[in-house]
Amino acid sequence: MTDIVLYEQPAKNPEINIWMAFPSMKTFGMSSLGYMSIVKTLDSRPDYYVEKIFTDTEKTNIPTSQVHVMGFSVSFEIDFLGIFKILENHNIPIKSTERNEDTPIIFGGGPVLTTNPEPYAEFFDFIIIGDAENIDTNIIDVIKNNKNLKKNEILQILSEVDGIYVPALTNYNPEFGVKKLNGEKLEVKKLSSALNSCITTPVLSEKSFFSNTFVIEIVRGCPQRCGFCLASYMNLPVRFCEYEKIKESIDKGLKYTNKIALLGALITAHPQFEEICKYILKKREEIPNLELSVSSLRADSISPIIIETLTKCGQKHSTIAIEAGSERLRKIINKNLSEEQIFDMVKTAKENGLKGLKIYAMIGHPTETKEDIKALVELGAKLKKTHKDFDFTFSFATFVPKVNTPFQFCKREDTKTLEKKYEYLKKEFHKLGIKIRTSSVKWDYWQAVLSRGDRRLCDYLIQVYKEGGNLGAFKQVYKKFEEKKLLPSSDYYAIEKKDTDKELPWDFIKTYPFKEALISEYKRLLG
Repeated sequence: MTDIVLYEQPAKNPEINIWMAFPSMKTFGMSSLGYMSIVKTLDSRPDYYVEKIFTDTEKTNIPTSQVHVMGFSVSFEIDFLGIFKILENHNIPIKSTERNEDTPIIFGGGPVLTTNPEPYAEFFDFIIIGDAENIDTNIIDVIKNNKNLKKNEILQILSEVDGIYVPALTNYNPEFGVKKLNGEKLEVKKLSSALNSCITTPVLSEKSFFSNTFVIEIVRGCPQRCGFCLASYMNLPVRFCEYEKIKESIDKGLKYTNKIALLGALITAHPQFEEICKYILKKREEIPNLELSVSSLRADSISPIIIETLTKCGQKHSTIAIEAGSERLRKIINKNLSEEQIFDMVKTAKENGLKGLKIYAMIGHPTETKEDIKALVELGAKLKKTHKDFDFTFSFATFVPKVNTPFQFCKREDTKTLEKKYEYLKKEFHKLGIKIRTSSVKWDYWQAVLSRGDRRLCDYLIQVYKEGGNLGAFKQVYKKFEEKKLLPSSDYYAIEKKDTDKELPWDFIKTYPFKEALISEYKRLLG
């Protein structure tokens, strides 16, 4: 089956050639709604020629020498490995300072670069901070209209555009942060777009990870604002797609496939979510094999109609996030969810046809005690005792301080302490007969290094890639850099508490909420 393009592709008379790259295999890139939406925006222009590039792309339609601009969508800290692989595959130097006028202008965007671009600053000519819905008119047109100028001249023009960060026009100092070359204060305003129309799958592909699934973003952001949650704070203010637009999107998708997915950090926060469910159930009467997938649900916003919709559309299991075992700790992290609400949700889920739940939780939260860890086991035991024939799986990750959240200032527990907590949980949940999955504490540690890292990490990341990009490379390469006094202790980034009065590497990004608001919320939650 060939891919089905769901947008109008105009006849091309290209004035600029663009490579849009996704730092993983094609099967994952074709499933990325953010990446594919940018491809659609650019490909809808008759004066642009756009080609998708992945880590497993073997042949391109245009050679590197004819590409004017190349963009990367960066969703995860570890994506730098895929970025380097793609650049290497196409004989493009990794560092921007090592490229010449014959190589494309290379930019990046996405959640990782929007929150803290500094560990990756030397790899991009410019970085988009925030939403990139208007990437064509606001950014690519600037390059197209000035393509006969030298790169540094184009970048100077781009640096005046809202939401554009040009690292080469700045310096970084661990004490003073990122400044303009002349020492002036730098401010880059985060781009934020309204969710006037739903962002939906532009190309249906059998080869994508979510095969032939039509994805609809119905909510951007989350009103709950858990203190650790990047998805909440990065996407403020919360925006909801209009109900009528969602219905139109569902109708459009069902013309081509029977698989629909609703996307958002908290889809049940949509003020008309039950109406959306009822509309999907109505459509199922016309399409009996209609399948629906949803992202994580919130326990205190589940109703019978929601569960009925899921079960009738093929879901036997769903997911909720409780984040912590005790109500005390849930309040501190701003996950205001009572044990009674959790049990009510499970009861509703079971009575309306679900067979089981995956329950997400996190260990290592600020102020966490042994009693909080025991509370997770006690909650599991109560759930299992109350619902013996219901399938529970607990999935755990460790707390990683994420930039632009109130908990960006918090200390992270050391690896040995976290691993002991995991050992205890595995032992106790095994006794209960409940399946448990845990993240890698060591990988979470290096994620924390990258999350709060700065520009000094750039050369380190290149060497990590050259030495295989595995866990051993992260550790051994860092040790060498630290011994040469090229980097501070890795604990400086990953573990140490940050002073709220100190200039942080990402403070030049003017986002909402501003740093002062994050500090206020940090103090409110942690006293």
